[in-house]
Amino acid sequence: MNMRQRIKHLENVKKEQDNKVLTMYLNTDPSDPEQQAGEWKIHLKNGLRNFESYLEEDNNKEELKNYQLVKQKVEKFVHGNEQQFRKGIILFASADEEVWFADRFQVPVRTEFFWEKEPKLEQLKELLESYPKSGIILVQKNEIKLIEADLNEILDTEYYELDIDTEKWRQFTGPHKAQASMGSGGKSSQQDKVNARYEANKQRWYKNIAPKLDKKAKDREWENLYVVGEPDDASELEHELNKPVTELIQKNLLDQEESKVLEEIFG
Repeated sequence: MNMRQRIKHLENVKKEQDNKVLTMYLNTDPSDPEQQAGEWKIHLKNGLRNFESYLEEDNNKEELKNYQLVKQKVEKFVHGNEQQFRKGIILFASADEEVWFADRFQVPVRTEFFWEKEPKLEQLKELLESYPKSGIILVQKNEIKLIEADLNEILDTEYYELDIDTEKWRQFTGPHKAQASMGSGGKSSQQDKVNARYEANKQRWYKNIAPKLDKKAKDREWENLYVVGEPDDASELEHELNKPVTELIQKNLLDQEESKVLEEIFG
C-alpha cells in the first residue's frame, strides 16, 4: 500500500468516543538546530502526557485505558528506532489495532499530537504535495542515471550507458558500473570516441532511449519529472521526452550521491 492509498484508507476511519486515534508528527531531525540536545524526547513526553492528564482529570476510565495502550505502543516504536532516526516520525494508532501506521521519514516534520475520532492527515498531505513521487533523470553525454523518489526517499536507482560500438543503451543495476560497457580499449580512449561523436549523434542517441524513460514515468506513476545535466545534454533529452518535464536543472550531478541530488532538487 503506497502512501496515497494509505491516506484514502485513513480518511475512512471514524472511531468511537472512547476508542480514538492518536496522530503523531514528531520532529527528530538531528541536523535541526532545535534538536541538538535531543529535544524530541521532551516533546514526545509532554505530547503524550498532556492527553493522559486530561483523561485522568475527566475520569473517563475506558478512554484512559485505551489511550494508555496506544501510548505504550508509541513509546516502544520510538525508542526502538532511536538509533535509526531520520528527519521525522509519522504515526497513527488506535487501541484496537484497527489503525496502526508508524514510520521514519526523510522529510521535515512539524511536531504535532492529536487524540481524536479521526486521524489528522493535513500535514501528511502537505508533505506529499511538497515531495511527490518523482523521477529524476541525470544525464551526461552517453550516461544516464535514473532515480525514483517519494516523500524524499529513494525508491530505486538505475543506470544506463550507450555502447558506442552497437549504439544500444545498456542497463546496469546496483553500484554504478558505467565503465563496463566501454570495451577492451579502456574508458579514457573510448570516452574520447564518445566525445568526438557526441554532437553529431546526440539527438538520435537520446531519441532511442526516450520511449523507455517515458514508459517508466507512466508505469511508475511519477507525478513530477526532473531532467538534470549540462545544458546541451539535458535540453536535448528533454526535447525527446513525451512526458512534460517539471524542471530542467542545468547541472552535472550524475556522479553525486543520490541523497545530494534530492537535496539539490527538493531542498
